[in-house]
Order: sequence, then structure tokens, then C-alpha cells
Amino acid sequence: MTGAPIYLDSNATTAVDPEVLKAMLPYFTERPGNAGSSGHSFGWEAEDAVEKAREEVASLINATGQEIIFTAGATESINLVISNVKSGHIVTVATEHKAVLAACEAVESSGVRTTYLPVDQEGLIDLNLLQNSLEDDTSLICVMFANNETGTIQDIKGISDIAGERQIPFMCDATQAMGKVEVNVRGIDYLPCSAHKFYGPKGVGALYINNEINTNSMSPIIHGGGQEQGLRSGTHNVPGIVGLGKTCVIGKEQLMASNARIRKMRDRLENQLLNIPGTAVNGSTISRLPNTCNISFQGVEGQMIMESLGKEIALATGSACNADLIEPSHVLKHMGLSPERILGSLRISLGRFNTEEEIDLACERLTKVITELCLI
Repeated sequence: MTGAPIYLDSNATTAVDPEVLKAMLPYFTERPGNAGSSGHSFGWEAEDAVEKAREEVASLINATGQEIIFTAGATESINLVISNVKSGHIVTVATEHKAVLAACEAVESSGVRTTYLPVDQEGLIDLNLLQNSLEDDTSLICVMFANNETGTIQDIKGISDIAGERQIPFMCDATQAMGKVEVNVRGIDYLPCSAHKFYGPKGVGALYINNEINTNSMSPIIHGGGQEQGLRSGTHNVPGIVGLGKTCVIGKEQLMASNARIRKMRDRLENQLLNIPGTAVNGSTISRLPNTCNISFQGVEGQMIMESLGKEIALATGSACNADLIEPSHVLKHMGLSPERILGSLRISLGRFNTEEEIDLACERLTKVITELCLI
């Protein structure tokens, strides 16, 4: 195969939408003001751009602008929330992103207890088990909207109902879901996201905080000038924030049409790959993101497939944020998959800029390479 690489790892390689880039560019050159500089028009212009973006992010998730805090991304947002659990008990899930798991481990060192809920073979939690895991001093429930490796979508409404009934704050990491499925913050108290997961720039994100939460009692993890309601000090990344706002606008406008097209391509790819003997899809095929396929190939390791096709096709064996750790996927492990099936797995995630021609070419090359590797 010749030409540009085919990106089937949109979790790590999603390009910035041209319209997003167009909106950002003036804030690098023609409008260079600092949003915190209130003494001149350049500062006012930057501040207006930040506040407009705040409203745009809020609009996508049915929130208000005052409930949006800008951060460097979902990992920072997650750490801000979990680091503020000073005592008591957290309930989360064994298949959460490493940002949640590592943050929980960090607060455990100060005496906080954590319950890690198991999942079934589709990656879903049992709501009855969640209910029974809650204790009198449970101070936070952390369950991600959609898994970053399998795309499995949890029953967010059911979880939020349980949290609300017990009056326990609920953090839902929506990093993978934003711009791919409808996300509504009703019943959710904290919702982190990152711009680069849905065609925005890398290095910028947001944290929704329910306006019923007393943010005055929260401690920042970055101290300084008191920006973002005192929770996230530092000079605003105005171009990045503008980009996040614009990608939320586009996401809201194109959500249904874009996802229908991407789902069709994902199913086309999946059906072709399932013709390879011993191939199986991992995770739920019903409750999942429209762009994600986690698939196992018998008799060959996913890492070998990636190495063979690395110059032609961008693929992944797990989380992009965990790529330097050479270890089996903790997500697939907790779903009960065999070690062989885990090692033979690839995560394929499509994006808005993929084409059906790319899908067919990728399937052709994958089929050929997998067949050859199985013969070695």
C-alpha cells in the first residue's frame, strides 16, 4: 500500500478539524491578548473569546457556562476531583482509565478507601453491585461514560439515579463520549473531557462541576493567580480554549449525521475482519460508541500486527495514554478474556475524516498481514 497512512486510531491521531484551526489561528497572531489582562482591548478580546468558548462547551452537554472550568485536559480534571476526596470511600470500576485508577491510588495513601467494581464479559457493571458497594461515608462514585479501549457505554442514567438517591457526588469521565454520542450532565456532578478526542487541539480540556457543588471547599492542584474560580491558576490557553469551544459547536451540529456515517464504516470494517478465522469482537456490540471496535485475532499478537503495518496504518493495542507500558490491557483482563485473546487484540477507532476506500484498503492489508503472521 502506498500513500499517506490510514488512521484507525482516532483516540491518538485525530486531526484538528479545519474549521477549528481556522477559529484558533487569530488568537496566535492578530489577537494575542491575555484573558487576565483587564486594562486594554487585547485583554478584553481574549476574555470575551474564553467566555464564549465556555458557553459553547456548556451548550454541548446541557450545562451553564458558570459550571465549566478550563484545564489542560481530562487527566488534570480527573485529578482535581479525586484529589479533593480527603477521607471516606470512593467507588469506581476496575476498567477505568489509568488517570482515575492512579488518582485513586494516590488518595489511598492518605487513608481514603476505594472499591473497584468488576465488570462482566461485555465490560458493563452490575448496578445492584454498585448499590451494595456504597457505604455511609462513600464520598464519590467514579464511572466513565464510555471505555477508551472497547467503547462500551455504561448505564449512566441508572448510575446517576443511584448516586442521586444516596446523595453521593458522581464523576463521569466523558472523554471518549464527547462529540460521539449525546452527553447530558443531568444527574452528574463532575464531568471531565479533552478537546483532542473530538477534533480539537491537544493540551486543553474542561471540567463540568454541578453548580450545587460548593467549589469554595475544593483545593486547587495548581496554585497561582486564582483563575477558573480559583481551581485552576495559570494564564489561559486562549487559542486552545477557542478550539475546544469551536469543536463543541461542530460536534453539536454534526453529531447525528457524522455518527451514522462512522458507525456504518465501523460495521463495514468489523464484518470484513470477522471473516478471518478465529476473530472475535471484545466488549458490548450493542451498548458502545459508534466509532470503536476492539477485536482479537487468533494465533497472532496485536503488537506484531502493529509493527508490521506501522508505516501504513495507525492502530493501537490499548490506551494511547498507556502506550509506553508493555503489559496486557487491564480492561480486557478484567473482562475475563484469556491471556492469548488479550495479546491478540487491537483497538480500532474511526473518525470523521476516514473514508470507505480507506476501510477496504485497511481490511485488505490487515487480512494479508495476519494470514502471513499466522503461518510463521
